[in-house]
Amino acid sequence: MKAFKKYVAEFIGTMVLVAVACGVAAVVGCADAAGKLITSVAFGLVIVAMAYSIGNVSGCHINPAVSIAMLIAKKLSFKDFIGYVISQCLGATVGAFIVALFAGGFSNIGGCVNGTATLDAMYGTTWGMVAAIAVEVILTFIFVIAIMGVTSKSENGAVAGLVIGGALTLVHLIGTSLTGTSVNPARSLGPAIVQAIGGNMGGLKAVWIFIVAPLVGGALAAIVYSFISKEKAE
Repeated sequence: MKAFKKYVAEFIGTMVLVAVACGVAAVVGCADAAGKLITSVAFGLVIVAMAYSIGNVSGCHINPAVSIAMLIAKKLSFKDFIGYVISQCLGATVGAFIVALFAGGFSNIGGCVNGTATLDAMYGTTWGMVAAIAVEVILTFIFVIAIMGVTSKSENGAVAGLVIGGALTLVHLIGTSLTGTSVNPARSLGPAIVQAIGGNMGGLKAVWIFIVAPLVGGALAAIVYSFISKEKAE
């Protein structure tokens, strides 16, 4: 039952993340600097709210990239890792349906679907894809290593949510103009699925980038943080 409650918490947290933060992206839009700033802040604020509401239940990962980092750091069992990821992906999909409701239909959620169009225009299709992968690996690494650091000491508990929310806002400030900022496979998968249900397969075709790259970035963050924080044997 305890494990199930954790999975429910992860479902709820990811659903809220997508419904509210991606909802802001879809409704407000990210065509100009103001829209990008509002969207970035929305993602950060949702993380803060969820961290202080479900953090004591599941740790508030609400992101498979965070969960894989905690698995590597041996702070999460493989069984719970699978349960978390399934719950996160289901929550993100339900959240994306809510976004469609807010935005007035499946065809209007394109603003919260990640893509490579901007980087394709800058570098061409092939190198644009490579650039998108690099962007997502780097931004996820930054986000997750901040999480690893602030959660490494129990005395940071009071400020952990603020730091994590701030880190997510930070990576969105630059990433929103490039890929729409994923750093979260579930957050990308849910909207892509719902967009595809509406007849647009564009997001689903590219979603593998926003699944693989954040997972790689999260794993690298866990490995690097373990190395730099490990005390030398006397």
